[in-house]
Amino acid sequence: MEEILEQIKNFADEAHGEQTRKYTSDRYIVHPVRVMNICKEYTNDISILAAALLHDVLEDTPTTKIEIENFLMKLMDAKQTEKTVELVEELTDVFVKKDYPGWNRHKRKEKEAERLSTICSEAQTVKYADIMDNCAEIVDHDIGFAGIYLHECLAILKKINKGDQRLYKRAVETVNRGVQQLGEKKK
Repeated sequence: MEEILEQIKNFADEAHGEQTRKYTSDRYIVHPVRVMNICKEYTNDISILAAALLHDVLEDTPTTKIEIENFLMKLMDAKQTEKTVELVEELTDVFVKKDYPGWNRHKRKEKEAERLSTICSEAQTVKYADIMDNCAEIVDHDIGFAGIYLHECLAILKKINKGDQRLYKRAVETVNRGVQQLGEKKK
């Protein structure tokens, strides 16, 4: 399984190309790897772990669903491939600015939270890990935006509670800790 995940990581890294994390010079792939590692603490389902590595590929790169499917079919059986691709699609934001230019951020995020409430429990589990990783350092790197982002994450978490409950609890605690740190920094 580790060899397969390494190949999927390399595929995702190549897809993200020269992208870096917003607040650091780290290659973008560090985020999906951390998300996968968080998920790995709760599951050994290769489809979930693969989706964690690929969760931003459709949203943030020109890579297509077909390209992901074709790549995964070389590594996984058809059922695992299908499940992974479904999870990646569920984790891909739909209500993005380029497709909804007339909507403000609040409306897009509200609609996205509603959509996320309908995704499967496995995808919600990956979303918890994604939120945790994204919230881990935001207070340190962008105090101005952190309040908005952390409150968006809390709103999402209120609507997505079907995933792994242990990870859900950790995600809520992580976001609440970020809100507390933000309050302390603003004093």
